Amino acid sequence: MMYQLPNTLRNFAFALILIGAIGVIYGFLTVPTLEDVKSSHEVTTEVAHQTTDNMSASATDEHSLHVLHQLQNRPWAALYVAIFFFMMIALGVLAFYAIQHAAQAGWSVVLFRVMEAITAYLPFGTLLLFVFLVFSGLDFNHLFVWMNPELLNPESAKYDELIANKSGYLNVPFFLIRAAIYMIGWNAYRYFSRKYTIAQDTATDDKNYFKLFKLSAAFLVFFIVTESMMSWDWIMSLDPHWFSTLFGWYIFSSMIVSSVTTIAIVTIYLKSKGYLENVNNSHIHDLAKYMFGFSVFWAYLWFSQFMLIWYANIPEEVTYFITRMNDYKIPFLGMVVLNLVFPLIVLMNSDYKKVYGIVIVTGIVILIGHYIDIFVMIMPATVGDQWIIGIPEISSVLLLLGCFIYIIFNALTKAPLLAKRSPFVKESENFHYYNID
Repeated sequence: MMYQLPNTLRNFAFALILIGAIGVIYGFLTVPTLEDVKSSHEVTTEVAHQTTDNMSASATDEHSLHVLHQLQNRPWAALYVAIFFFMMIALGVLAFYAIQHAAQAGWSVVLFRVMEAITAYLPFGTLLLFVFLVFSGLDFNHLFVWMNPELLNPESAKYDELIANKSGYLNVPFFLIRAAIYMIGWNAYRYFSRKYTIAQDTATDDKNYFKLFKLSAAFLVFFIVTESMMSWDWIMSLDPHWFSTLFGWYIFSSMIVSSVTTIAIVTIYLKSKGYLENVNNSHIHDLAKYMFGFSVFWAYLWFSQFMLIWYANIPEEVTYFITRMNDYKIPFLGMVVLNLVFPLIVLMNSDYKKVYGIVIVTGIVILIGHYIDIFVMIMPATVGDQWIIGIPEISSVLLLLGCFIYIIFNALTKAPLLAKRSPFVKESENFHYYNID
């Protein structure tokens, strides 16, 4: 059955894009000036507490300039969080899709078109992210502090020896080259995997299937390396003095649980509209199990990273969590409730995993929780304590969400919703266990 994009959904997506774009523009247009910062009560009060009576006016000016840079970063950082979050979901779905092919999984074949539609966002998402990174390299914002040339100049008062020692890796040309390599590799696999599965629908043999099997196995090797490096480049380098040896896995855990959750939400939506007749309660139950399992996996990595760094109490490491616990306590601890406690309580019950409404609500909570997780990773290094979830943040999410919805559901109209010539399609259609149905 071919999917037809309803006008109501299309208009809803366009409305989100329009409202989001207006809010994002408003966020950039309302950035305060240095005079506004100096005259603000908040900065005046903060400086009064942080300075002594005999401190020079230049120190006050320097602090005001620092706050100004943080406030100027806010709309950029808000946009960056949203761009990365939705790109991360599409990339995670692509990895999950590759795992299904490499493992020759049978249960998930009836979900392949849903996965392919979600990955259709990846070319747009990666292009948007690359343009953003180019803008950062051209000094349109101050998100990546290591891009400041003064930090590399030994004669400058701002010289930072640690950042200078990392300049062989952290420099703008190499940074953008690496980003291009990651993105080209991901999108190449997405293009050929889609090409092979579409061709398999009308093929008389399984050559396309076996080509995709080999390609998926190779891609997963490429993915696990580039995903780790991506997490260092695009997130961890925002705090170039801090590092974590399992950060790549931590990003992956957030990526994979958000991706499986998105697959579940889109699948249930399509089921409610009369599509995906071959998807049954066992498929939804399995997706909910992945949501539950990967939520626990994320919590394990979150606690492992936090506990080991906190216990070791090494200054250059523990400062990462001190900043977040002091200035971001509510989102930092709140995301643990959203990402672990809520799904743990709800999805531990096997019966709830096949109740569509419960899976949808839990999925929305999980996605909000992992957005906040990305928010807490990016904001402290870019806006410091000058954060709030306001118009720039909400508008950035609405803008990218509208693009995400339109691209996904438009992609669903391009091919039949069942990969009918997959060798495992019958196994997937008849997938059933226990008394789930």
